[in-house]
Amino acid sequence: MSETTETKAPAWLRPAVDYGPLAIFFATYWLSDLMMATLAIMIATAVALLLSFVIERRLPPMPLVTAVVVVVFGGLTLWLEDETFFKMKPTIVQLLFAAVLFGGLVFKRPLLKPLLESAWPLDEAGWVKLSSRFAWFFVAMAALNEAVWRTQSTDFWVTFKVFGILALTFVFVASQIYFMRGHMLSMDEDQAETSGREG
Repeated sequence: MSETTETKAPAWLRPAVDYGPLAIFFATYWLSDLMMATLAIMIATAVALLLSFVIERRLPPMPLVTAVVVVVFGGLTLWLEDETFFKMKPTIVQLLFAAVLFGGLVFKRPLLKPLLESAWPLDEAGWVKLSSRFAWFFVAMAALNEAVWRTQSTDFWVTFKVFGILALTFVFVASQIYFMRGHMLSMDEDQAETSGREG
């Protein structure tokens, strides 16, 4: 009989991976400048992913995509000494997420489902609608980032990047709770769907 051993990640790991690099970026910016903060977030992102891999033996997909964009645009920022590239990074990340979700919907595969179904057991129509809503939210956030960095000071943009995007994301998710309740599977339906996939 074979046994599969799973390493349960400690509770602090996911917040550290998701928000640790951002906190280091913000602190470094206010202690130094955007160039040093860009270098700091590149290093912190690499360390966070390495930590996740060592503990969980896997790389989470969304932080991995973000890390690739951070390295590319952060590298261009430092190499060309042009802040524009790093300021465009949130735009690119948001558009990538939107493109992935829209692509999944084109092929009738709501890609939020495999990521979130353990926390939110929704029916199929719910996953389709929620994926579409998240995709359009990412498009809106990309447009907002472009508007902010092109019209506001760097200080304002850094504060928006660290706190504004996070706050707006929480508000958006909270605004979807009522919608999700209307598409929530009952316990019996959830168990039947799970059994159907395993069978």
